[in-house]
Amino acid sequence: MLCLGSAERSAANLRDCFEQPNVEVVNVSSPVRALALLTKGDFSAVYADTEMFARALDPGRLLQNERILQGMPDGVVLLNTENIVIWGNGKLREWTGEQSVLGRNFYALLGNPEILGPDFCPFHTAFASGRPSASTLQSDDNTYYRVHAAPIIDIDSGRAEHLVVTIRDVSDEMLQQQKIAAIHQAGVELADLTTDEVAEMDVQERIDLLKENILHCTQAVLNFDVVEIRMLNQDTGTLQPLLAVGMKPEAETRQLTASDRDNGVTGFVAATGKSYLCEDISEDPLYIEGAQDARSSLTVPLMLHDQVIGTFNVESPETAAFTESDRQFLEIFARDLAVALNTLELLAAEKATTAAASVEAIHSAVAIPVDEILNDAVNVMERYIGHEPDVAERLHRILRNARDIKQVIQKVGQSLAPIEARAAGSRIEPHPVLAGKRVLVVDEDDTVRSAAHDLLERYLCVVETAHDGNEAIYMVRNLGPGHEYDAILVDIRLPDMSGFELLTKLQEHIDIGTMILMTGFGYDPGHSIVNARKAGLKAVLYKPFRLDQLLQTVEQIVSDHQRATPQAES
Repeated sequence: MLCLGSAERSAANLRDCFEQPNVEVVNVSSPVRALALLTKGDFSAVYADTEMFARALDPGRLLQNERILQGMPDGVVLLNTENIVIWGNGKLREWTGEQSVLGRNFYALLGNPEILGPDFCPFHTAFASGRPSASTLQSDDNTYYRVHAAPIIDIDSGRAEHLVVTIRDVSDEMLQQQKIAAIHQAGVELADLTTDEVAEMDVQERIDLLKENILHCTQAVLNFDVVEIRMLNQDTGTLQPLLAVGMKPEAETRQLTASDRDNGVTGFVAATGKSYLCEDISEDPLYIEGAQDARSSLTVPLMLHDQVIGTFNVESPETAAFTESDRQFLEIFARDLAVALNTLELLAAEKATTAAASVEAIHSAVAIPVDEILNDAVNVMERYIGHEPDVAERLHRILRNARDIKQVIQKVGQSLAPIEARAAGSRIEPHPVLAGKRVLVVDEDDTVRSAAHDLLERYLCVVETAHDGNEAIYMVRNLGPGHEYDAILVDIRLPDMSGFELLTKLQEHIDIGTMILMTGFGYDPGHSIVNARKAGLKAVLYKPFRLDQLLQTVEQIVSDHQRATPQAES
């Protein structure tokens, strides 16, 4: 007999009352503890005295309302300190397929799942702290449960001896989060082309590799087999095909523009920037036939910095094949895809050629070595001028030939890959004032001289460099008849002299207005800038300089020199 009542009543008195001297009496003072003992099924009767009857009503009500608890979507169980189930609302039995869960270990019932956190011992924490705890469990069949354990504090002992645990199946939520993470990771990896293997690839090979990655991610992660990607030409509004798999040939080559009328779903999405879910193409007025036997489609915009740069379309032979979750997944992938396309400068992939990259690479590799030839030649020439005319003439030919090399490379590059043929991401704004202008950069720092080549030669300037002041003087004196530098950039602190000293030595050879002094963070030893301004200096450039500042300064000097030259000649 289970006795739920005062400890003052002795077992002997109960046996006398029921005239059963051989009855074993187990005395408990907590209704929850009584319920836990009853779970074992070893009792023939339960006795509750008047004092404890009201408290005994609580578990009674719990059992009376079991139908309500069974109707809940969550599982509810009562656990003891050994994680043994002493009561449940039936959900755990339903999920596990067990005939009975009472008296079983909670974790064993779920196949000893992996505890994912945030609390890796949620039941122990709830017992020890007396406060609720929660965690997420993953079973072997890839089912996810979120558990919340609330302790029941015993009135007499003041300790938690039982837990009310709610269990919710969150598999759909977790799997969706995992898919979103997988889609995002796949999108990030689209443009991850930094390995040694792809470093040797040309532009077209990189484009092809990106297309393969897009197709793989779309089929393996999103499970879409019919794919069409078009890029929006911002100037013409046309939607140019980039990738098409499973589309009819006439659909692949169909001319489409970004318009919400007469250009199908793709044109509508490109024009509005809104995704479009077509559940049944036979009843959709916008749909234009794309894939063979298609019954539904989903199209999302490719967005970059809130601007539509293209469209991503998938189709299915089944009606209503795509859901709102599919739309969300595709939009996530499309954002990363847009970044990948922009990173690889594929917004005008049909116009980009390997010739542009090759010419730029050759020119970049040749620029500094040719400058070294020029520097060596003028240094040697200074020794032979007036002494060995034949040697001096040969050195002049070396200078002319070296300069011709750079000009030929630059002209070939313009003919093979004009600025208009560049991808949209790398298109350069023309600066006609700079085209063909000769610029001398005088700086001891290799990076400054190299940067001058990279930045100014993009705008068709002819750039030459010198390491120090004397070398700059030699370059100016041996430029050749009929030639001059349209701009000379000089560091204020050269190895052999200051920028102002170089200016004074070049006064008899050049227009001082063509000089630009460069200084770092306003540092001006010997007040070179102040003295140079008094002598006629017009421009100062602070390092490290930005491209716009460099262009603006050089362009202004070149323009002023052009305007001043006719006046001087007149």
